[in-house]
Amino acid sequence: MNNVTSQEVSLKSVLTLNSNDFKEFVCGWGAAVINVSVTFPINKIIFRQILEDIPANTALKQISKEGIRLLYRGILPPLCQKTLSLSVMFSMYEGCKKRLYVLTNNDLLVRILAAHFAGTAEAILMPLERVQTLLQDWRYHDKFKNTSHAFKYLLKNYGISECYRGLVPIIYRNSCSNLMFFILREQSKELMGNQESLVTSFVNGALIGGFTSTIFYPMNVIKIHMQSKVGGNFEKFITVTREIYIARNRSLVSFYKGVQLNCMRSFISWGVINASYDFFKRIMF
Repeated sequence: MNNVTSQEVSLKSVLTLNSNDFKEFVCGWGAAVINVSVTFPINKIIFRQILEDIPANTALKQISKEGIRLLYRGILPPLCQKTLSLSVMFSMYEGCKKRLYVLTNNDLLVRILAAHFAGTAEAILMPLERVQTLLQDWRYHDKFKNTSHAFKYLLKNYGISECYRGLVPIIYRNSCSNLMFFILREQSKELMGNQESLVTSFVNGALIGGFTSTIFYPMNVIKIHMQSKVGGNFEKFITVTREIYIARNRSLVSFYKGVQLNCMRSFISWGVINASYDFFKRIMF
């Protein structure tokens, strides 16, 4: 009888949300708000480089010519998406990791599964990322007025499935980058020990985030090319990858067009995220 009770309590503890899950969610949300506000203009320049295969100075001139009024056009989707995404990322990873230890003592397996669950859960929010792509593409400036208008157009004319165009590269990107980020982050915390501060937290997050986003940068290139289209057949991941490869003179290096700015943006972005997250976590816990 005692064994049955113990199993029931254990199962209940695994499935039930607790206050720590909520705190992790809030910490991720606060870090994301700060991050998006700081890095959105840089992200817009990178987007233009990826989409039109142009150098950074040309993309900057295009955006400067459009004026300050359009500089933050499309910020609402990433603001909503990133706040929810980072909240889900941190809370799902930490929550899943702790719960999976109840089922297995395999540290590596636990981290892989937790990263995959967190990455897949984040992908549910991709309609916001999808609309952001359309709003940042100059070819749709006259077609879509704002976020709500773009959503209404997609849902009315193509249905919910159109909002999930480009899902595969997003799941690949999220799952793999989450695993690498959290493993390196945990290792850095072990090395720093009691010497960790907000400054070291920023530096660690910047280095880890910059490295991780650079490694998986081609996933963003493929995702953007998938999502820059509206309507028509859903192209397979390998098909789009091949098309980009051929269109860019069969050069693997071309998949890293804009990576320099992306690395700089990620360096700043993940430094801010990591430091902000640790700051909020010290307050919340």
